[in-house]
Amino acid sequence: MRLYRLLLHAYPASFRAAHGDEMAAIVRARLRAAHGFARVPVWLAVVGELIVNAPAVHWDLLRQDVGYAARTLYRSPGFALTVIVVAALGIGANTVAFSVADFVLVRPLSFPEPDRLVRLCEGPRRGGGWGCNNELSPANYRDFKVMSSSFAAMGAFGNGAMNLVGAGEPRRLSTSPVTSEVLPLLGVTPLMGRVFRQGNAEDRNAAVISFGLWHSQFAGAPDVLGRKITLDGAPYTIIGVMPSGFYFPNRDIQLWTPLPLEGDDFADRTDNYIEAIGRLKPNVTFDRARAELTTIADRLAHDYPETNADTGISFFRLADNMSPRARLTLVTLSGASACLLLLTCANLASLLLARAAARRRELAVRAALGAGRERLVRQLITETVVLTTIGGAAGVLMAAAAVPWFSTLVPSTLPMSTRPTLDLRVLSIAAAFTAATALGFGVFPAIRASRTGFAVLRGGTRSGDRTQRVRAGLVTVEIAMSMVLLIAAGLLIRTVWRVQTIDPGFAADHVLTLETALPRPKYAGAIRRTEFYQRVLTSVRALPGVESAAFTSGLPMIVTGFVTGLDVPGRDPQATRNEAVSHRWITPRYFATMGIPLRRGRDVEDTDTREGAWVAVVSESFAERYWPGQDAIGKTFRHRGDIRTVVGVVGNVRVRGLERASEPQMYLPAQQIANGQPANFDPKDLVVRHAGAEPSIVSAIRQIVHAADPEQPVSEIRTMDDVLASETAGRRAQLRVLGVLAAVAILLSGVGIYGLLAYTVAQRSREIGVRLALGARPARVGRMIFADGLRLAVLGMALGVPAAYVLARSMSALLFGITPGDPATFATGAGIVMLIATAGSLVPALKATKVTPVTVLRVE
Repeated sequence: MRLYRLLLHAYPASFRAAHGDEMAAIVRARLRAAHGFARVPVWLAVVGELIVNAPAVHWDLLRQDVGYAARTLYRSPGFALTVIVVAALGIGANTVAFSVADFVLVRPLSFPEPDRLVRLCEGPRRGGGWGCNNELSPANYRDFKVMSSSFAAMGAFGNGAMNLVGAGEPRRLSTSPVTSEVLPLLGVTPLMGRVFRQGNAEDRNAAVISFGLWHSQFAGAPDVLGRKITLDGAPYTIIGVMPSGFYFPNRDIQLWTPLPLEGDDFADRTDNYIEAIGRLKPNVTFDRARAELTTIADRLAHDYPETNADTGISFFRLADNMSPRARLTLVTLSGASACLLLLTCANLASLLLARAAARRRELAVRAALGAGRERLVRQLITETVVLTTIGGAAGVLMAAAAVPWFSTLVPSTLPMSTRPTLDLRVLSIAAAFTAATALGFGVFPAIRASRTGFAVLRGGTRSGDRTQRVRAGLVTVEIAMSMVLLIAAGLLIRTVWRVQTIDPGFAADHVLTLETALPRPKYAGAIRRTEFYQRVLTSVRALPGVESAAFTSGLPMIVTGFVTGLDVPGRDPQATRNEAVSHRWITPRYFATMGIPLRRGRDVEDTDTREGAWVAVVSESFAERYWPGQDAIGKTFRHRGDIRTVVGVVGNVRVRGLERASEPQMYLPAQQIANGQPANFDPKDLVVRHAGAEPSIVSAIRQIVHAADPEQPVSEIRTMDDVLASETAGRRAQLRVLGVLAAVAILLSGVGIYGLLAYTVAQRSREIGVRLALGARPARVGRMIFADGLRLAVLGMALGVPAAYVLARSMSALLFGITPGDPATFATGAGIVMLIATAGSLVPALKATKVTPVTVLRVE
């Protein structure tokens, strides 16, 4: 019968205690009635009955427990709602954070063996930095490809945009020219058709389209292969459609065209306009490939000292194509979420401890009536699981709604979708959080409460000091972690405020911008481009409400502009070669339209053509760099072989972003662009300063552009205020995310302080009653409870301030214009914590003053 006694453990302990002996007696009798092999059917029947009945008994008890838990929690709606809200906030916030961090930092790219995919750009020979410091020249790309042995395949690609005509309304598309190696080495098979073939002359005017473009522009037509389209005025044939979810080199690319590199493309090693991607051979490590490429870069520097003396290689995995700031933001988000999870767990533990302590009398009565310890523990755990399951489900729903909001943190440089989603793995993690929270903070209070003896029935409602100390410790930890999150959010708030107060160097209000890039070879001639600009500008300037209009080759913040080879008389040519100078090609009235102040001299004028003198307008920083202490008007410099005379000096503009210092800029007349210059020199952004309504102006400008060229699309319609807003969008996204986490943290801290003090008042009601009966004044009792709350706040701040400073130092790269130990931020954080602590302590203190001695003593 020992075996059967062991099998009985499949039933709940309470069931065994009530029916175990009787069941054992029945089985014993059945076995005595059988002999030898005849007992085998008896044992088989016993085991079968156990398999069928044990789960049913467990289910019946579970149903009873859940029903009892529902009734119990219904009688305590405040406690139940608080636990559900706390669990939902904690689990929801962590599910969102895990989704975003997993999406960017952990989940591999959707390419086969993504760890073997690497990107190559040019960089400094010594040192380095993040990402691509400069694109590759075709000649250097060719040498790296031919001389290296680490790669199974290597290809080149670029980023661009083309006008699509012949498929509905003309559209401006983000495109990527690629060599024939690029798409095959990524290892993704086209959904339809094929990709480019090496050496196939028919592919020179072929195009591969994205899944999104196939549906948006061609309605998912199955016969799209072979369809003729016009890109930048040239005929192309669609030969393939890439599958859904394919993004390369970034998520904005909608179409791929061939990138033929031949002949003159390899003549100039300073003409950088391509990037490269490679797939490592299976037996080659990342470090070995880096060492080989560095050796090749040194060899090229030796062979071509005039162009490659300072040229090295920037080499990184495709999955790491994000800035250190973006990575740090996600790591900070994950840390803040982990902090919030701990805070949530501490709050739940505090609430459940209080709940268990408050039910000691009820549990003692149930134990006195015969309920076993296992039954009591099971009941308490069931209640906890019910609460945290509801809270977990609410948290998952909250996370599903919040994930798109948090997706603004996903770097745009990664070749992946813009939005993370809640998949089965993320939901499993959320379920694990829920289970860990329920079991971790439900079992201990349940076991402790189940040890309640009959002494409780004799000793009233007083509880031990240990529980009180544990709860006080948890609340202190909550306050410390809230302090950390508050200060981190405060530093980001101060950073955003500092960035937004930076003067960009132009007046962004009432400036509308529209992109009208003219395609080559349709507009290869400068005369035809000038005719288009003048026709559009004449009509736009005549619109009601329009004050000024002009074209530029690039908007500040959007196009940085970069030129080398500037030659200034009297200055070392070697020194000027690597000096950054932004430059733009503009039409007249650009400065008036953009609100850039003209300091001296004159603006670009209609008479500044190729037949006249070659002129330039430069920024104040340009003049100070090359002619310090002198008047720059009339000075000359050589740019791309042309000697230009400075005719005007304008204010500085922060072209590379608000947080980067203004670098020297020069503005050149668009009518002096020589035929044969790269298309990216052409002015493409129309800027309009107006005093009227934007929608009506946009509609009128569309009609004007359409009248000038029916095949010319108008795209990227935005205001300069939008451009500035997008510049700080990443900052504001960081602020929103961390701000929400900090708000939740401070809310949980307030709940924790209130819960602890309310519990304290309830548990010390007898003591308070005795004090009042002996003559203590209610105000003194209230101050005592209030002081308990403030002591916890002060202790929590004492722990939180050093921790916050350590965190602030680790996130220094995210700060701008303030130090990690910014006194104002720390003082504000401390003030908010004290305010919340005061609010959380006030109500319990007031309750303590209203305790009636006679009522309390009568109950005791």
